[in-house]
Amino acid sequence: MVDRRPSSILISEAQLRTRVAEMAAQIRAEYPDNVHIIAVLKGAFMFMSDLVRHMDGSVSMDFMALSSYAKGTTRSGEVRLLKAVDTTLDGKDVLIVEDIVDTGLTLTYLQEILRARNPRTLRTACLLSKPSRRKVDVQVEFIGFTIEDQFVVGYGLDYRDRYRNLLRLWCRLAPPLQRTRAPRRACTGCRTAQGTHFTNVPPRWWLPLW
Repeated sequence: MVDRRPSSILISEAQLRTRVAEMAAQIRAEYPDNVHIIAVLKGAFMFMSDLVRHMDGSVSMDFMALSSYAKGTTRSGEVRLLKAVDTTLDGKDVLIVEDIVDTGLTLTYLQEILRARNPRTLRTACLLSKPSRRKVDVQVEFIGFTIEDQFVVGYGLDYRDRYRNLLRLWCRLAPPLQRTRAPRRACTGCRTAQGTHFTNVPPRWWLPLW
């Protein structure tokens, strides 16, 4: 399988900071007393950590892990629970924090699991939404950005467990550049009896500004 690298910035670091702060204010307005946040691993960990740092007052946190991606850029269609929450949800105001909602299948499965644990309220916040990919009608109360159907990495999202650490959101995964023989050029004013003397031109390597 050909490895790939991100080649185009979709959402900048400044845009992420601004929108996450706005979402935190909206969520706190809905939950002025306490909210129990459940982040979906691994993709939502960076989004949740920035979100809660913008929220004053009482916040409790937990984590769940599900699997719905194949080892590539498309979903496998299968949803599996890998890690359940560690605390009781009875009578709590619960907020699911997701990195991305596309088909809605994973989120629907997750909401059903959590509703069975009798929270007082259950809402969802996602960083990215792909409405064109929806296969089921799923409720998402807080949305960071609505994007087109494209594969995204960075800010917690990955491609084959890479690029989660990037501070921006990137798209357009391109194949890596191929190493080629460097061209030759004539040295200025450097001629010998045998003709023009050539030297190698240093190759230009792709340097991502991450």
